[in-house]
Amino acid sequence: MKRRVVVTGLGAITPIGNDVESFWSGIKAGHVGISEITRFDTTDYKVKIAAEVKDFSGKDILGFRTAKRMELFSQYAVVAAMEAVKDAGLDMEKEDPFRVGVIVGSGVGSLQAAEAGVEKILTKGPSRVDPLIVPKMITNMAAGNVSIAVGARGKCTNVATACATGTHCIGDAFRAIQYGDADVMLAGGTESSICPIGVAGFTSLTALSESNDPMRASIPFDKDRDGFVMGEGAGIVVLEELEHAVSRGAQILAEVVGYGATADAFHITSPAEDGSGAARAMVDAMKEADVKPEQIEYVNAHGTSTHHNDLFETRAVKVAFGDAASNLKINSTKSMIGHLLGAAGAVEFIVCVKSILDGFIHQTVGTQEVDEELDLNYMVGAPAEQEITYAMSNSLGFGGHNGSILIKKYEA
Repeated sequence: MKRRVVVTGLGAITPIGNDVESFWSGIKAGHVGISEITRFDTTDYKVKIAAEVKDFSGKDILGFRTAKRMELFSQYAVVAAMEAVKDAGLDMEKEDPFRVGVIVGSGVGSLQAAEAGVEKILTKGPSRVDPLIVPKMITNMAAGNVSIAVGARGKCTNVATACATGTHCIGDAFRAIQYGDADVMLAGGTESSICPIGVAGFTSLTALSESNDPMRASIPFDKDRDGFVMGEGAGIVVLEELEHAVSRGAQILAEVVGYGATADAFHITSPAEDGSGAARAMVDAMKEADVKPEQIEYVNAHGTSTHHNDLFETRAVKVAFGDAASNLKINSTKSMIGHLLGAAGAVEFIVCVKSILDGFIHQTVGTQEVDEELDLNYMVGAPAEQEITYAMSNSLGFGGHNGSILIKKYEA
């Protein structure tokens, strides 16, 4: 028997707000967190804009000594985890720490640490490299640092599936609770790679938008889309076995009811052209939840604003939902906060939970005229207010990784 899993806490660091309340307020208001890059000199770069986190000081929150031993992606994860634990009302002194786990991932870890290390070798020699460079840069350190900060001693792992990381981390945490590996899991994704090698690499791949207009750069499904905008931040959620949550009187925000994970086995950067891999992930999530396509009202799409993703994801939705696809409300949170890479799926999961709680589906901001090949309801022009029972979040990652997670309005 699989155990029921509910969401009891949320935490977020984003380009439009450094906690869930301010982030969600920004989403509802249609705020766009894209602006000129301030982290480095972009004079020689084609791409000059990104969605940076603003006004964040890890040392002020975590203390100078603790923050100094973490790269930014880990700091984001720990601060978001602290918010999620507080939101959940989780008192670790009353918990068996070996029954509380962590699955938090990052797509790339710290590119900045690698950049600094190479520069140090070239200018001062290998003996001068920071002795903490390795534990600062590797992707699992977000999970490790969250575990240390919270005192969670149960299952602690790191999923790294590029842009599907956040969704797969939450999905795997869902499974861990379903099958009794833990009673409580902190799960999600984190990323901070707005730096020279990150921007140059994605630019060389022709993946980034070269628009200099923040309102017309991340425009998912638009006929003029030309690539994604790099974002950064973290999304961490507290998942909990239902009876455990009820017994401690926790607030229950939503229930996780289905999860699908597949591979395209097609191409290292492009989704499968027929959408079959992503479609199967959606179908598997619906099958596990025992729901029919017509029961789902809302899909938070991966929606990157690249030609291939938006077209092939649309095909995938049509394959998975059939005739019910035309009744879906579909949006892309990336239109406001850019693409948070390994953190994207986790932050978009939070959007789904808040959408269910508030009965609100946000607009795909900036998108004006959808591509002729795209004929679904992408929430262009205005948001919608309606009751939502089921919301699905999709993520697609380089390497052909697909993840879909299905969230339901909680009913006792």
